Amino acid sequence: MIWQTSRFRIDLTRPRVMGIVNVTPDSFSDGGRFAQAGAACAHCDRLVGEGADILDVGGESTRPGARLPDTAEQLARVLPVLRHAVTLGVPVSVDTADPVVMAAALDLGVDILNDVRALQSPGALAVAAAHPSAGVCLMHMRGEPGSMQAAPDYADDDVVAAVMRFLAERRDAAIAAGVALDRITLDTGIGFGKTPAHNVALSVRQREFLALGCPLLLGWSRKSTLGVLTGRPVGERLAASVAAALAAVQQGAAIVRVHDVAQTVDALKVWRALTETTTTTTTT
Repeated sequence: MIWQTSRFRIDLTRPRVMGIVNVTPDSFSDGGRFAQAGAACAHCDRLVGEGADILDVGGESTRPGARLPDTAEQLARVLPVLRHAVTLGVPVSVDTADPVVMAAALDLGVDILNDVRALQSPGALAVAAAHPSAGVCLMHMRGEPGSMQAAPDYADDDVVAAVMRFLAERRDAAIAAGVALDRITLDTGIGFGKTPAHNVALSVRQREFLALGCPLLLGWSRKSTLGVLTGRPVGERLAASVAAALAAVQQGAAIVRVHDVAQTVDALKVWRALTETTTTTTTT
């Protein structure tokens, strides 16, 4: 599979690692560490050096209860970092639902629009459709960050069916607006308006989403469900995050979005070597 983006056609025949760059004071795991442009740019350099295939730069925290920054605040946070990131030779994603921020990022040469609201904000779909080749990631989120974890309920439906239906609708809306299918990836939205049981169900049945015809981009890194499963606080979820990334790839994810790039890259190298060797051995 190929993911078409502004400057790159990303080969997805091997799993890709998207490195997270949170240019925010309030992200759930590293809020404030990279809030200054200099620190964020240095972090971009470090992640590329560690093997990140894609950089994902965001100026809006989407942790439960987070405050939504206004457009001017987001632009001030991300534009200096994006200007640097696009010089590093890898695809660059902007993590935003704000169409003004999207347009400004694309004007700088950013490759991908990563939108937790799946291009539902007024004007967002038009920005994506107007660009001839930018990649997009459409994610499922029930509710808004400020309230999404207040007793999320899928009582009237199977969570997998509900998320699949939503992503199919947003995929179709993007295609109808003029976004080519090879520009689209889908994200089930682990932790976004879902209980730990919902997240586990989405993982166990993740391969069902491949029927939607788009690559899957998954983000388990340091999420609270991993804390529930291990009893570890957010700063001690490295092993759990790497395990979840490997499980996501095993279940068909083409891209994993992570904080800990070097460790995930190493784990995937070993996973690929061992699984490919096993396949070769059993078929010869």
